[in-house]
Amino acid sequence: MPHAKESSRQSPAETITNAIIARLEAGVRPWRQPWTGATISRPLRHCGTPYRGMNVFWLWMVAQAQGFTSTYWMTYNQAQSLGAQVRKGSVSTIAIFYRAYVASVDDADTGDSHDEARRVLKSFRVFNASQINGLPDRYFPRAEDQVTATSGTSVADAFFSAVPAVIREGDGAWYNRVADRITMPPRSAFTSPEQHSATLAHELAHWTGHASRLDREFGARFGDAAYAMEELVAELASAMIGADLGLPVDHLDDHASYIATWLKVLKADPRAILTAAAKAEAATGYLSGFSNDVLLEVAA
Repeated sequence: MPHAKESSRQSPAETITNAIIARLEAGVRPWRQPWTGATISRPLRHCGTPYRGMNVFWLWMVAQAQGFTSTYWMTYNQAQSLGAQVRKGSVSTIAIFYRAYVASVDDADTGDSHDEARRVLKSFRVFNASQINGLPDRYFPRAEDQVTATSGTSVADAFFSAVPAVIREGDGAWYNRVADRITMPPRSAFTSPEQHSATLAHELAHWTGHASRLDREFGARFGDAAYAMEELVAELASAMIGADLGLPVDHLDDHASYIATWLKVLKADPRAILTAAAKAEAATGYLSGFSNDVLLEVAA
């Protein structure tokens, strides 16, 4: 299980990837947030802005492992600016971001130099609101925010109906990239409305990868694992969409073969999960673009 304290000998990517590998090897998918008795939300900054990309899943993992109930995370100084104080002995965890910079690069053939835009992964330390004394009540879950069995299903229907994907009814759930068409079982085939929504979100995430939309390809870097990586993107996007819509997302089918492939890829490339999370964020953003009014209603 992840711990808020990471080794200084590890890069941020290695810290996060190693924790995810440990969870996968234990048979737990760390991006699966069951939401039992918790507020349905992405992790939030002290100002209420949602975290994005890998921070979403990493902070979920830490919160679950440490038993934190608040969705808010902030730095030591941000807590103090609110008149609050991190409790003595509390251990911080990392959040990550990319810092952009321009490097001067020499051309080996001509000797000429040119500017090249680059990004480097950085981290900063945050605490969960559950570790902080003196915060306003708004930083902690209220009874009316807790999950119910049917939370958000009508909002989800409005969200999905706004997406102009071709969806037909069939005996399974899949996306046909050649025909650019989604097949979904009838609603009656699902054990709950939430399961239907989670599955549809998964397939719509695949739909965003079509060449006419986000044109998502993994290329030679992932080789034979590209298909499993695409499945990982769809899973992560489904989890993000579920959090944005107020839906539990612990309903997707397990694929042991995918888990084995993910473990192989993550062990070989500590940045692979960051790549998948970034592409999942892009897929979520693409789908959300059709339904901004729906998401504003959820946030209100």
